[in-house]
Amino acid sequence: MRLGFIGLGHMGLPMARRLLSSGHSVTAWNRSRDKLDALEKEGAYPASSPAEVMERSDLIGLCLTSDISVEAVAFGPEGLFSTQDLKGKVIADFSTGSPDAAVKFAKKANSNGTMWVDAPVSGGVPAATNGTLIIFAGGETVALNKLEPLLQAVSSRISHMGLAGSGQLTKICNQMIVASNMLVMAETIALARKTGIEVSKFADALKGGFADSTPLQIFGPRMAEHKFEPVLGAIALMKKDVGFAKSIAEQFKVNAPMLERVVALYEQPSLDLNADLSHLITLYEDEST
Repeated sequence: MRLGFIGLGHMGLPMARRLLSSGHSVTAWNRSRDKLDALEKEGAYPASSPAEVMERSDLIGLCLTSDISVEAVAFGPEGLFSTQDLKGKVIADFSTGSPDAAVKFAKKANSNGTMWVDAPVSGGVPAATNGTLIIFAGGETVALNKLEPLLQAVSSRISHMGLAGSGQLTKICNQMIVASNMLVMAETIALARKTGIEVSKFADALKGGFADSTPLQIFGPRMAEHKFEPVLGAIALMKKDVGFAKSIAEQFKVNAPMLERVVALYEQPSLDLNADLSHLITLYEDEST
């Protein structure tokens, strides 16, 4: 298959590498050139624009940071839809964004003879690297069937949640749990350290119990050690996601006091939004602890 990929960030680069390792032809584009150059050395064709990705690909994956970026890459100058070769193409948007934007993008794509699936992912950089992401998909069944070579190369499970926008709604609910969990983990590790517990053993001690989770096993030791590099998930992206959740809760008049507190904590001015999620420990103890 001729596959395309746009967005070579923390998640996108390992996902694109999974496509290459699956044996498909991959055309890639990224706003900054360094990661594109690295992927070219691994066998990808470096496109000069998103439009060229569309021209050279049948199935295209996007992994970008915001709805604004997705709209610019898809519908802006030299974007995917600026080319004439559109019919029969299928796009999977792996970015996390607004359900309303996903519906809008799908409608615009359909009007141009192209199919669009919102397909946000969960599992973080380790799962992206291993090809074991889970995908929440919103869109037509026929589109998902056509996307199978692309989706299966990067994931271990695909859940079709409904029509356009439903994938994003599911991911936002997922993020409500993850965002809350990350804060509780940081607060608990800070408390454990203060009481004299050897926090380097904490995540392993809880493994397999009701308090265990994949985030605890990945980020718990990093919080305990104050190890914030490399970035496996940026605080800014989680802040964006809980902001979406708050807006949806208000729209549907859902009482969400826990979410309100979580949003407030992610908006603390002391947080470095570009830092890794493990840096949330600094809300409860400073880096010299």
